[in-house]
Amino acid sequence: MSDTTGSALIDAAFAVCTALDRAGTTAVLTGGSAATFYAPADYQSLDLDFVITLRAPDGSGAQALLDVGYRLEGDYYVHSEWPFPLEFPPGPLMVGQDHIVHWSTHRRDGQLLHVLTPTDSVRDRLAAYLFWKDFSGLEQALAVARAQLAAVDIEAVESWCRNEGHLARFREFAAELLGHVPPK
Repeated sequence: MSDTTGSALIDAAFAVCTALDRAGTTAVLTGGSAATFYAPADYQSLDLDFVITLRAPDGSGAQALLDVGYRLEGDYYVHSEWPFPLEFPPGPLMVGQDHIVHWSTHRRDGQLLHVLTPTDSVRDRLAAYLFWKDFSGLEQALAVARAQLAAVDIEAVESWCRNEGHLARFREFAAELLGHVPPK
């Protein structure tokens, strides 16, 4: 896929997050779409995944999605112009056993986007590899880590892998990322 696809996905993510925020709902971009945000040249998600962390008490979030052109179709929302279905995995926002209460907020042209931090995006994508041996999750984690190396806390990723009982898989990740197996 081209970088244009990644740009369109990010445009849609900003539009959705901004509309929800204006309606009083806080939603955080997660999963492969967060990986696309951080590493658009290396990974292209085909959908948008947001976890709602605060819901508008009056239910205006659904109307906000309609206002930006999304309509509910089955279990997800579709848009007539953007080819990215919009999904809301059930919360709370978690990575493994860690409850996520802080995320990054990016602003652009009067819009905002809440997205997992680079470190949490790496952990989120790495979780698929740790728990289900999904090698695409490993590749996505590596793509984000490489693209955002200065912003990723590798020690936090290692500690999380240890706490989740998968230190050996962290070593595989680190070896791919850093070119060597870290001591410990």
